[in-house]
Amino acid sequence: MERKIINHLLKWKNSQNRKPLLLLGARQVGKTWAMRHFGEREFQNVAYVNCDEQPLAKHLFDSDYDIPRIILAIQAITGTVVQPGKTLIILDELQEVPRGLNSLKYFQENAPQYHVIAAGSLLGITLKQGESFPVGKINMLHMYPMDFEEFLLAIGEEGMAKIFHQDNWEIIDILKTKFIDTLRQYYYVGGMPEVVANYIEQKDLTQVRVLQSEILETYRRDISKHTLKRESILIGQVLNSLPSQLVKENKKFIYNVIREGARAKSYELAIQWLIDAGIVHKVSRVSKIEIPIKFYEDIGAFKLFLLDLGLLGCMIDAPASLVLVSNDVFKEFKGALTEQYVLQQLIAMGIMPYYWSKEKTPAEIDFVVQSDSHVIPIEVKAEENVRARSLIEYIKTHPKYPLKGLRIYMKGYKDQEWMENIPLYGMHKYFSKED
Repeated sequence: MERKIINHLLKWKNSQNRKPLLLLGARQVGKTWAMRHFGEREFQNVAYVNCDEQPLAKHLFDSDYDIPRIILAIQAITGTVVQPGKTLIILDELQEVPRGLNSLKYFQENAPQYHVIAAGSLLGITLKQGESFPVGKINMLHMYPMDFEEFLLAIGEEGMAKIFHQDNWEIIDILKTKFIDTLRQYYYVGGMPEVVANYIEQKDLTQVRVLQSEILETYRRDISKHTLKRESILIGQVLNSLPSQLVKENKKFIYNVIREGARAKSYELAIQWLIDAGIVHKVSRVSKIEIPIKFYEDIGAFKLFLLDLGLLGCMIDAPASLVLVSNDVFKEFKGALTEQYVLQQLIAMGIMPYYWSKEKTPAEIDFVVQSDSHVIPIEVKAEENVRARSLIEYIKTHPKYPLKGLRIYMKGYKDQEWMENIPLYGMHKYFSKED
């Protein structure tokens, strides 16, 4: 499989200001594969240490942070001779080793000649639990499930993926039927690498759902393993409420959906745990669509999305007949899958979205993103014959701050004076233009 993270890792390797790298991301998004694949491709050898599975690694940093001693220990554990510039050192599941995270500081200060990557499925949790953090001593990258462009490459549609990087919307319109077919597959399979690989090899839709269920169960086991019983229950309740939250017309997170009488105070830490673990994404409301957009963030109102479209489809038990065959898939479940798809692509492209809504009215703009010196209000529609009422109204009533909106829907590209319209499957083309 081809993952875009490899290009970012290559830039890190060749950077003159390189520091030890911390690779963050939820369990099973492909971190281990990416690190090992990158190491095998770009270095003479790889010293891979799984700090959870290898008993000797548990005490790697107990006595001190003496780098020569640590290097010798890594060689003993892995059987690999570690050479500066020729060996990639991988410390996987680093959160399982006491003082492991802080060791990266000493690699940077005392042995910058070594290439070190550390990763862990719950490192985000570790950072919030008082673990000493090497501020200014590391580089950081986030890894997410495969986006739609990576999915196209994985299923052998390199030609379709290349079209996203050409200055021609007409070709995309000509291939509309084929793009919609592959988008349907992506809606069902999602972007978790193990699931995608199995789908390519077996083409077994039942097995796709089995693997997705296993990943969700792995997340639930992580919750039980790393939290107290009461915390575990609260976190599980938030996670289980996501499908009900996302099929509402207004997708603002409502605590009463979790259980009647639920209060924010009881669930704030549970929500933050899921965010830190990379399992959900939080999209905050903004009161105005102006630069800088974060200045207008309302942290008390937000939406929560799952990390992966396929996992959401599994949670709501979306049948294959609906997703892969029915013409209603893109609007079923009140557009929950389509909004999840758009959110997932934005996050994968490194774009942090917000949303706008007007209090005590149904007016809402699905996403708002900032790109350099301008903001883009985005309406997401799961059908062809639609009107972006909230977007039109906002732009008309705010002439002092001229905006050009973006509508993402099922029709072809069209540039109107006040708004651009792009097909759902054309997001990567549009935002590559924004780069």
